[in-house]
Amino acid sequence: MSARDLLPVILALAVLAALPFLGLSGSVLNFLVTTLIIALAGLGWNVLGGFGGQYSFGHAAFFGTGAYATAILQMKLGFNAWAALGAGIGLGALTGLAIGYLSFRAGLRGSYFALVTLAFAEVFRILANSADFTGGAAGLLLPLRPGLATLQFADRRFFYLLVLAFVGLALLASRWLERSRFGAHLIAVRENEEAARALGVDALAVKLRAIALSAAITAAAGGLYVQSFLYLDAGVAYGTWISVEALLAPIVGGIGTAFGPLVGALALQGLGEVTKHLAGGIPGVDLVVFGACLIAVIAFAPQGLLGLRRRRARAERAVTVGA
Repeated sequence: MSARDLLPVILALAVLAALPFLGLSGSVLNFLVTTLIIALAGLGWNVLGGFGGQYSFGHAAFFGTGAYATAILQMKLGFNAWAALGAGIGLGALTGLAIGYLSFRAGLRGSYFALVTLAFAEVFRILANSADFTGGAAGLLLPLRPGLATLQFADRRFFYLLVLAFVGLALLASRWLERSRFGAHLIAVRENEEAARALGVDALAVKLRAIALSAAITAAAGGLYVQSFLYLDAGVAYGTWISVEALLAPIVGGIGTAFGPLVGALALQGLGEVTKHLAGGIPGVDLVVFGACLIAVIAFAPQGLLGLRRRRARAERAVTVGA
């Protein structure tokens, strides 16, 4: 990647890194941490769904695996939090490889692949809800032990910067996908798998690498989530909410683009918070707004919010050339 490719990532990270030092309240800081975790999950989904065209409805399977592995390794096996988080990311990648191998070897794609991933997430949720080592229905509660080794910081701003660092790494991976040979193969498989195979692309290997990377990033989001909230149960870890959030962020921001999931997560979560504030205590009103936004984006901006900017730039260039 060239310096020109890295510059937008550096500028975005610099702006986001400055936010917690502007005197934000604790609730706003918590909102930003949650938004960045969802953006990270969206960046993971975007690798497989956006660049690879393999839409998944069950990324909760990877999010929950990363979260449970991080929590269980710390609580039951005494792992250092950093090591537990790393192991959770690795286990998430292996889970992605296993699901991808079973699905892609069977030739599943499109809606069939999406439903299979949803089924895997549901199976994991049921198993986690009934197993003793996951805490069953009661869930797991991580002990509060502030310190660098436990990834619990007395100053919430340090945890924000940690999450932002992971988002930065995921953004760099997305920019690399846009420029690399592997990314070109992945897009070729998305556009026409049979034609890509005819040109010598190993479609199965490309999709397996993509789902492993996608699952690893999403598992990192799960591990950071449990470190942030210190509580986890099956409904949170493997619930449909995170699959929906991870899918919506890139669709609204700009699917198949490096910054789309981050822009989409910021827009959706911000709009959701404003809606909840204006609507008072009406439960689920933010979800209604999410649904309305999704319909509006699909109808009027199929390439997302970033697509609107590109379309406007093209229109301005056309006017300039015409003049």
